[in-house]
Amino acid sequence: SRGGFSTKIHISVDALGNPLRFTLTGGEAHAMTQAQGLITGFTSAYVIAERAYDPGHCLGAVIQSGALPVIPPRARRRKPHAYDAHLYQERHLVECFIGKIKQCRRIFSRFDKLANRYLAFLHLVSTLIWLR
Repeated sequence: SRGGFSTKIHISVDALGNPLRFTLTGGEAHAMTQAQGLITGFTSAYVIAERAYDPGHCLGAVIQSGALPVIPPRARRRKPHAYDAHLYQERHLVECFIGKIKQCRRIFSRFDKLANRYLAFLHLVSTLIWLR
């Protein structure tokens, strides 16, 4: 990015809001490129995600994993699909976890120049959250 470092943290959490897997990408990367990597290896009944994960191949990957997708359709979708709006409210667990990791100054300000160091510290902070 023009202003300096920008990094997106893609997170998968369990039903209690505890972190399971992280991926880092550049700020310009789209979220749907990381969907397959975030859900592989897990068995779950539902996958709750934001609108960015709505494209067909992301929904197909969720269905192929044996889970039901709870992903709201994008606004410009010609044929919007149905989703459980009440169950989608549980996505706040991801936002709560992001709020917890952003309490650590080194995470929200991104002092590390190398992505692997930033990811390592992100793992450390998430371990401390697991231990609470």
